[in-house]
Amino acid sequence: MVTNNNEDRKVVIELQDVHRDFIVGDETVHALRGVSFKIHEGEFVTIMGKSGSGKSTLLNQLGCLDTPSNGEYYLDGISVRRMKKSERAVLRNRKIGFVFQNYNLLPKTTSIENVELPLMYNPGISARVRRERAIRALEAVGLGDRLYHKSNQMSGGQMQRVAIARALVNNPAVLLADEATGNLDTRTSFEILVLFQKLHAEGRTIIFVTHNPDIANYSSRNIVLRDGKIRSDEMNDNILSAAKSLAELPPSRDD
Repeated sequence: MVTNNNEDRKVVIELQDVHRDFIVGDETVHALRGVSFKIHEGEFVTIMGKSGSGKSTLLNQLGCLDTPSNGEYYLDGISVRRMKKSERAVLRNRKIGFVFQNYNLLPKTTSIENVELPLMYNPGISARVRRERAIRALEAVGLGDRLYHKSNQMSGGQMQRVAIARALVNNPAVLLADEATGNLDTRTSFEILVLFQKLHAEGRTIIFVTHNPDIANYSSRNIVLRDGKIRSDEMNDNILSAAKSLAELPPSRDD
């Protein structure tokens, strides 16, 4: 299991013996079978597993979309398991920034309007502050010149950058990425990885759920699931540079 020097850092995620069971017909499916780990502030963690490993179920737990059948989940020190659905929704909005494989942007809507969306659920934030924060988030991901472009006017990589800006705009405790490079070509995938490594270097806590084992080479820690259990949890002492890997790619036809 993992050994690291994170013990002096704040614990952002803690799972204690988490089980998740589902009733399917007359059978009980044990999707998670006693998963325990801590993720500290500033870690870049990849979570990997094949189909049926429990990876998607774990993602739903981490994202406060579901609760354990048994065990405890603490997000930024807050116990999630006994929360009402409405309470989890507020916690999810304030503490987690989601980045999805399919971007999940509103069609025919500008970059700013898409990034503003999570802030609209917080009545304490004015329209002016929403716009200012959305612009800062878009500038942080390199889209300061695409503020008023609509999603149908952007490439896949640009749309994913908008999605990352939207995830950042609430200054969440953790960025939770679900196959965030899954729909992108190799060059664009590395461009997005460069951005994630930049955010990690700035101190962001990132959980990157993926089936691509290569992604683990660019994170600081890798957790592997199989049959609902953690099979390995290891620190990466030789983190590769996504920027270097990008520079080493052969030029595209458009270059």
